Amino acid sequence: MTGQPTPDAADAAEPQRAQSADKLVIPLLLVSAFIVILNETIMAVALPALNRDLGIPVSTGQWLTSAFMLVMAVVIPVTGYLLQRFHLRQVFITAMSLFTLGTLVCFLAPGFALLLLGRIVQASGTAIMMPLLMTTVLNMVAAERRGRTMGNISIVISVAPAVGPTLSGLVLNVLDWRWLFGLVLPIAVVGLLLGALFIRNVTEPRAASIDVPSVLVSAPAFGGLVYGFSSLGESGGSTAPVPPWSAIAVGAVALVVFVARQLRLQRNDRALLDLRVFRSRQFSVSIGLVAGSFLALFGTLILLPVYMQYVLGLDTLATGLVMLPGGLVMGLLAPFVGRLYDRIGARPLIIPGAALVSVVLWTMVVVFDTDTAPVVVVGTHVVMSVGLGLMFTPLLTGALGSLDQKLYSHGSAVVGTIQQVAGAAGTATFTTVMSATAAGLMAGGTGEVAAQAAGINTAFTIGAVVSVLAFAATFFVRGSTADTEQAPAH
Repeated sequence: MTGQPTPDAADAAEPQRAQSADKLVIPLLLVSAFIVILNETIMAVALPALNRDLGIPVSTGQWLTSAFMLVMAVVIPVTGYLLQRFHLRQVFITAMSLFTLGTLVCFLAPGFALLLLGRIVQASGTAIMMPLLMTTVLNMVAAERRGRTMGNISIVISVAPAVGPTLSGLVLNVLDWRWLFGLVLPIAVVGLLLGALFIRNVTEPRAASIDVPSVLVSAPAFGGLVYGFSSLGESGGSTAPVPPWSAIAVGAVALVVFVARQLRLQRNDRALLDLRVFRSRQFSVSIGLVAGSFLALFGTLILLPVYMQYVLGLDTLATGLVMLPGGLVMGLLAPFVGRLYDRIGARPLIIPGAALVSVVLWTMVVVFDTDTAPVVVVGTHVVMSVGLGLMFTPLLTGALGSLDQKLYSHGSAVVGTIQQVAGAAGTATFTTVMSATAAGLMAGGTGEVAAQAAGINTAFTIGAVVSVLAFAATFFVRGSTADTEQAPAH
């Protein structure tokens, strides 16, 4: 009767609705991230059919993959700035809008030029999504529960790239290559709409300026390295328009300039990519192991299909099905590993995981030859996936959780950048060693299949040696979740 409005049931329910909306943020980001990362690897199987349909040479078609990786490598370092400067909702809508628009352009593209443009637009959105997801988890999830959530992120990081080629092969056995984009498009639209409806601004942006010279230098630095390594992985780079070693050299020089500038700018909190994240020993060791793990993962994902098709004589569909169980096992394992991490910490998971990866790589060196049964390939790949699954979640959670809160966005950007460069380097290392060995043997009179098998064996030997070094490094990872936490989560 005072004339003042009294709280009603709707007012009382407002905080509850907001809390329910917050619970939808991470699931929506997870699903959206899985879709955009899955799309990153679908072109590998599709390129031969696409080249035939568009009447373009292999070297031209390969740009649909190379350009995607280049844009990813250039945009990811900028995400640290974007995540500081803008609200979560703004960044998400921008990322999913770019991805959806790019997917639509690819689906409707009448020729190569528009298809390439669509892939570039797709990559712009894809590059933003993973750092956005990781930074949001660090800000929203309490430290004692991060492991299980990061376990779900590991599904996106490790399973989506592994499953992408398999799904691509299945689709291409029934439909035209355009449907690789047509089937993804409605899912992307639904993700965008749900995000626009339910994602709220749960982080507080702060005033930040972007250092244009840093952006200009980061493009040749990370783009040059990824392009150079990727080109080396494509038949030794013989068809690349820019010599791979030249691109790597330019990238290395630009990277030195980029690092020097960031070290200077970070004194005033103006760095595009703040390298103070590496002052955390836990972060540095963990990211080094993540790089080694991605080198092994992508190198194996490249070589196993080559081995199964060219040495064992399996077709594309059979190859995809052989690779599928490993990806599924890694995905099923990730949430359980996350819960275990919350209970027992990193080392009890990482050490046996690295040991498994090393044992599998050495097994591949000894066992794989021209007469190996496909079931043996499936078994070794599954065991390797278990090992990698035991490593990814603890490494990422421990690394990012060891940072001060204001460095979360920069740490997420560094993780994304390292993944891109390490994946490209793994592909280049394994493929170049394989190709050089096989070419040398064939020049000496060895048959093509036997030479290919020997080349693959040599490449796996390189990976096995690296895996031993990675196993040794796991003992430098701190053991408990408490050791890695410095800043409280919101």
